Amino acid sequence: MTALTLSTSSPAALRADALVVGVTKGDKGPAVAVGAEAVVKAFDGKLAAVLETLGATGGEGEVTKLPAPSGLKAPVVLAVGLGGAPEKGEGFDGEVLRRAAGTAARALAGAEKGAFALPVADAADAGAIAEGALLGAYAFNTYRAQPDKSGKDSGKHGKQDKSTPLAEVVVLGGKPRDKAFKAAAERATAVAAEVNRARDLINTPPNDLAPKSFAAAAQTAAKEHGLKIEVLDEKALAKGGYGGILGVGQGSANPPRLVRIAYTSAKAKKSIALVGKGITYDSGGISLKPAGHNETMKCDMSGAAAVLGAVVATARLGLEVNVTGWLALAENMPSGSATRPGDVLRMYSGKTVEVLNTDAEGRLVLADALARACEEKPDAVVDVATLTGAMVLALGNRTFGIMANDDAFRASLHEIAEEAGEQSWPMPMPAELRKGMDSSVADIANMGERMGGGLVAGLFLKEFLDEGVTWAHLDIAGPAFHEGAPYGYTPKGGTGSAVRTLVRLAERTAAGDLG
Repeated sequence: MTALTLSTSSPAALRADALVVGVTKGDKGPAVAVGAEAVVKAFDGKLAAVLETLGATGGEGEVTKLPAPSGLKAPVVLAVGLGGAPEKGEGFDGEVLRRAAGTAARALAGAEKGAFALPVADAADAGAIAEGALLGAYAFNTYRAQPDKSGKDSGKHGKQDKSTPLAEVVVLGGKPRDKAFKAAAERATAVAAEVNRARDLINTPPNDLAPKSFAAAAQTAAKEHGLKIEVLDEKALAKGGYGGILGVGQGSANPPRLVRIAYTSAKAKKSIALVGKGITYDSGGISLKPAGHNETMKCDMSGAAAVLGAVVATARLGLEVNVTGWLALAENMPSGSATRPGDVLRMYSGKTVEVLNTDAEGRLVLADALARACEEKPDAVVDVATLTGAMVLALGNRTFGIMANDDAFRASLHEIAEEAGEQSWPMPMPAELRKGMDSSVADIANMGERMGGGLVAGLFLKEFLDEGVTWAHLDIAGPAFHEGAPYGYTPKGGTGSAVRTLVRLAERTAAGDLG
């Protein structure tokens, strides 16, 4: 994990591999943002002009590197675009700072120390910069040849390994002895660590992450942070009547698991339950996915990874709220023992489901976990899942959908996601779509109308809730796994989508604002 330090040192006096400064986009060309005055002075007031000569505009995400003059201890200045300057009297948006810091941290891969002289008006700004930098410094190197102690690779090329993340982030303008700044730094460290834990799990190949090993990873995290954990294996699932989880997992040589991991606070007045879809690999089962749709299906456990990360982050922050995570883990494979289209499963709730498509498996494992979670009478339940391709078609690759049985709760979660810096959009639950899931042999079918498929999936899940339970469903199928080039603090591969939203929900609940 990249180290984080707050510092009141002048950018000119700090020894680092690079100084990061912000640049805004103006009508008259780029302008250096506040926080870098000492750097501007070292350039004799001409830093903006030099950047413009080099082609910099200050556009968001733009990076320009230039050698530092003799007045600076750092050898390199890295200018990162912030986009347009804020209105007079207003500060920079936290997400703008977060993305800029993430962009800079990625550009400094392989370096030991980066000093961030970005605009800091208060502790929230320092926290946003710290969080963005720690998220941007992420790298998944578990399966790469390890570089030697000199920073070079195993000897074939003799070049510095640029996949090694920035080792230390120094946030200038941060006050290490100020309680608010210290709390912001601790929060950024905890949240980034748990987003990165989720990313690691998502990026782990399915031959190394089956339901059993995922459960073991949760047990390790629980032991480290003093959380209560219970793991139901295939025998316990059969005894308990978890027909959905067992039905999805019965075609695999790797049997399913249901994990309950809980954080409790002696001062808590509210409790929330988080339920995550954890399909460690999704072939589609007998309803096999077509060629070209299998390669990234290790990411179908992103919901469970997000829930695990959120519960651990809540514990690390010591929030005054009780949070229970439910990880519904299975591998969906085709075999002679696999569930067939046309089979009927008896779920944990007692309802029966006709399986019309075995590739609509996520809703089956979630249905069992949701019904079990409701038994503990939480004040709210939120499930997270890479559930439907339809949601990607509706909202694209960077935005997750929010459905709920309570309009106010849905609106609150949308607001919470925006506060956390995650793109989301509230989605409806049209009652008329429920009829499409009527079955002639069971209580409900796992498929309905093709059009509006993401909404149909939400309506299916709603059927397995207890009466009166406040519930929301986050379909993160789009943003959970990024296949393009990295941007901001978002890497290629697993993103850890929804962790920050769930942590913010826990914080708001602890503060008495559940929505």
